[in-house]
Amino acid sequence: MIISRKVQFRLNIFFITLAILSVIVFSMYELGYLDELFTILAKDNYIFYWMMLVGILAEIVAGSMGMGYGVICTTTLLFLGIPPHAVSASIHSAESFTTAAGSISHIRLKNVSKSLVKKLAVPAVIGAIIGAVSLTYLGEYYSEITKTIISFYTLYLGIQILSNAFKKKQDKKLKRRTNLTRLGLVGGFIDSFAGGGWGPLVTGTLIKNSFTPRFAVGSSTVAKFILTLTAAITFIFTLGIQHWNIILGLLIGGIFTAPISAMLTAKLPVKSMFVVIGLLVIIMSSITIYKSVF
Repeated sequence: MIISRKVQFRLNIFFITLAILSVIVFSMYELGYLDELFTILAKDNYIFYWMMLVGILAEIVAGSMGMGYGVICTTTLLFLGIPPHAVSASIHSAESFTTAAGSISHIRLKNVSKSLVKKLAVPAVIGAIIGAVSLTYLGEYYSEITKTIISFYTLYLGIQILSNAFKKKQDKKLKRRTNLTRLGLVGGFIDSFAGGGWGPLVTGTLIKNSFTPRFAVGSSTVAKFILTLTAAITFIFTLGIQHWNIILGLLIGGIFTAPISAMLTAKLPVKSMFVVIGLLVIIMSSITIYKSVF
């Protein structure tokens, strides 16, 4: 079996990460800290392990569909009752590492248009900062209202994901004029405020408007990394470092699954996954809305 450069790169990241974690675990075992670590990880009803499972599933979906990581993580965390500002802060902290790996991979494969990244990233950074600051205030003082608003948004995204399963292929059209500044600004704000949505909104719009898919995905991924890092840093300044067990679970689950998801991309039934994930997001968002309202 021939392994592509992208898969090989992800495999290298996987083995390097595995080696580093093995050294850390062995060192803690020798120093007698391993039992203490397991005790810490078992806090909050073993949420670390649950988040690792969510990270695995979200990365498999994102690797095969090209989007959905933030949507799945946000929907799940809200469903579990995590405050909205902690949800977005945790997801963006974990995504800073996973999007970095994806960005490096796309740059190595020359899938990135520098001009497109610049036009998207600059307004996206501004939108991300505004979104993070707004969510910090609203999420702290108006948690239930904010949770309901974001749940309605993830419900909409779930419907969009489900509808993608039944869309017919359209004939190639001429490239439509796209206001990249507005797209980046709105995408950055929504992704930072709602915990996800950059992929369906920005990448989806670029592809729909007939941008070359490889440059649309590659450039959007790099811009996503820049806004994700910006949002994570903003949340650190406004909230500090919170819920590290959620961040670590999502991060480890995503990193360990990345090379596997890359190899499964061509083998997974994407249409069926659109249906399953779309329904799952719709159901969980609906339950969260019901619990918030009633």
